Amino acid sequence: MILDQLVQASQQRVQKVPVRERVKRIQQARKMTTPVLSFEAMLAQPGLQLIGEVKRASPSKGLIAAEFDYLQIAQDYVAAGIDAISVLTEPRYFKGQLSYLQAIAQTVSVPTLRKDFIVAASQIASARIAGASAVLLIVAILTPVQLQAFITLAHELNLSALVEVHTTAEIKQAVAAGARIIGINNRNLKDFSVNFATSCQLRQAVPAECYVVAESGIQTATQAQQLAAAGFDAMLVGETLMRAPDKGQVVMQLRAGVRG
Repeated sequence: MILDQLVQASQQRVQKVPVRERVKRIQQARKMTTPVLSFEAMLAQPGLQLIGEVKRASPSKGLIAAEFDYLQIAQDYVAAGIDAISVLTEPRYFKGQLSYLQAIAQTVSVPTLRKDFIVAASQIASARIAGASAVLLIVAILTPVQLQAFITLAHELNLSALVEVHTTAEIKQAVAAGARIIGINNRNLKDFSVNFATSCQLRQAVPAECYVVAESGIQTATQAQQLAAAGFDAMLVGETLMRAPDKGQVVMQLRAGVRG
């Protein structure tokens, strides 16, 4: 199963880093006082916010961007008026790097999200050190104890936690762990199939006090309008933007009729 492979690869990456170094990262992140741009303040703005993703490849689609000027892509997103940027940092299957996130966070004027398969506290600390505003936490790959501990650590480090779910049961688990932002992924991480209807079907199960983000499979203005009507605070768009020759035009199309 693809998800198992992704988690295993992430665990192997973490294990290659000496325990002393992992502890050092967490201690360094706890000492940081430099403020980061608020991901939650972005979500609190009126209308449906747009999070653009910087992604070179994926397990299901292979190489998406043969030429990958990640800084230019991020700058193009900001110029187009995007609200936040998600950066894939998983190296094996998504061809990402933490250094991409660090460079983008230092360059752009919008919040940044570390998107990875996080299985250790040191990965959250590394995101903070790199300048991220938020981290992705996936309910399906964490125990309830891990999820609660990781959300708590993220908040302690002034990071937002975008907690990704795929079912009603996972929404309940996320809320119980203290999640303030729920990300509903339309992609089934077991086989990587996409069903756009998943977002709207699960939306009503998210408590009113949580922000909610739709992820994956968002391609058209009609879909964006459906998400806005369903009460989503943001949509995360990856491949549609990454494959677009004119990213600004796609941003305008997705925004049509959904801004407050």
